[in-house]
Amino acid sequence: MSAQVHILGPQFSTFVRTVMLCCEEKGVSYSHGFSINGEEVEHKGAQHLKLNPFGKVPVLIHGDRKLYETASICRYLDAQFDGPTLQPEDVYQRALVDQWSAAISLYVDQAIVREYLLELAFPKGENGEVRWNKVSEAQPNVIKMLQILEAQLGDAVFICGEQYTIADALATPMLDYLSNLPHAAELIAPGSSLNAYVGRMRQRPAAKTVLTAMAR
Repeated sequence: MSAQVHILGPQFSTFVRTVMLCCEEKGVSYSHGFSINGEEVEHKGAQHLKLNPFGKVPVLIHGDRKLYETASICRYLDAQFDGPTLQPEDVYQRALVDQWSAAISLYVDQAIVREYLLELAFPKGENGEVRWNKVSEAQPNVIKMLQILEAQLGDAVFICGEQYTIADALATPMLDYLSNLPHAAELIAPGSSLNAYVGRMRQRPAAKTVLTAMAR
């Protein structure tokens, strides 16, 4: 059976993984990668910029429909396809999910992914070495973001209460990467509620598929 949607972008991207998680949670079949119908798309090349003028990933392709911005993609998937809902019905609760989805996409992603994880994964130092001074400079803000997430989580099961939402799909790939670092215990205390949250998210069937999957 052909995929219902295509997710343009590399599987290691946290935001690509977010969209994959939403597809898995809802049972939407998908393909992903930097090719469309077997044709390679150059990152930030002309075809990519036609799909997203900002040259970012992911881009969702659903027939003739094209969408970028991760949270918007996830809201579309939730409304367009059957399966478990990823947003509350209550207007205020839905607004809270939108609020946290935006905060995670902007502030948390900037601190954890852009300024920290990417330096470790794709070092920009001399001879491709990690710039440990940059990592050290970024770490306090990473810890601050984690503290904010833990405070929001409290005793709840999920970021926004008792329902798995788009906010969880956004946070999970970032926290999963952090938890795999050799010094993860310095960032997320082993006995903390945030650490327990990461463990719960990793046990979800969708996460078992996405977080451990190799590029398809």
